[in-house]
Amino acid sequence: MACTNSAVALLQQVTRTVPIVFTITVDPVGAGLVASLARPGGNTTGFLLYEYSISGKWLELLKQIAPGVTRVAVLRDPASAAGIGQFAAIQAVAPPFGVELSPVDVRDRGEIEQALTAFAGEPNGGLIVTGSPSQAVHRKLIVTLAAGHRLPAVYPFRYMATEGGLIAYGPEIIDQFRRAASYVDRVLKGAKPADLPVQPPTKYELVINLKTANALGIDISPTLLARADEVIE
Repeated sequence: MACTNSAVALLQQVTRTVPIVFTITVDPVGAGLVASLARPGGNTTGFLLYEYSISGKWLELLKQIAPGVTRVAVLRDPASAAGIGQFAAIQAVAPPFGVELSPVDVRDRGEIEQALTAFAGEPNGGLIVTGSPSQAVHRKLIVTLAAGHRLPAVYPFRYMATEGGLIAYGPEIIDQFRRAASYVDRVLKGAKPADLPVQPPTKYELVINLKTANALGIDISPTLLARADEVIE
């Protein structure tokens, strides 16, 4: 079993016969890891970390918690196809919300700090953090900057809300490993990875950090709180 696109690619360089089941992988077709989601082909199959369409939900949530936001910085990894795809998905749903999107490249600490500080210099700003390895590495800095500049922000994974981020919506990671184990079991019993479709997440979680909301002076609606899988108080 392998996690992330890079790990799968490395294993495929070693073998094209030993079965590989992956998790936490983004756009495996675009990355050349499988032929298609329905018919992966070869020796590799598994489970998507997320689908690009979830990115539109992040913008919807941001406008729910901060209706006055008209400018949105979108942190993305420009070197990743996933970063490009997520930003494109947000762009696709943005017009009805009346917001101006500003892509912010996530490459190093200095670049992130400079870009968010400059963005926060104008009013009515909000932040969407897309999923990427760089985002994970710099998560504490990003959360700290969002709080310091009083930017309402939506994050892609639960752990960013538990570390102080305002709100997170994304796939339940542990569930992906449970499902991957079921594929490993099927392969060990004779199933071929080529015949096992790549599957998207089936469980998503909404986590709201009420402490952060109170610190920012944001009132979270009772309806949204009721929908949350976890509320940090």
